[in-house]
Amino acid sequence: MQLRVKINYASSLRKAHSFNWQLARGTAALLSPASVMAFVLGGWRLGADLNLTGQFAISQGLFSHWQVWLAVGAGMQVASAVLTRYAKRRYSRLDAATL
Repeated sequence: MQLRVKINYASSLRKAHSFNWQLARGTAALLSPASVMAFVLGGWRLGADLNLTGQFAISQGLFSHWQVWLAVGAGMQVASAVLTRYAKRRYSRLDAATL
């Protein structure tokens, strides 16, 4: 006697893709304002070095340099763009699969 069990993986895969899509969009939405904040801190540090603004809050360590803040801001902006592109691509595939 043979017993065959058919398991439908489509619904669980669709749920996993939906979760990944939501996580990517949510993270991208949070990274954009965080990158703006990093750019502002980099500008503040650069202004403090040029004696245009007040004293910068972090005076020692790695994050006391304006180059680090600009690099962190640029990295976050790139990560946000990559996640947004991933989410759009996955979303279009999900729409095509449900039709």
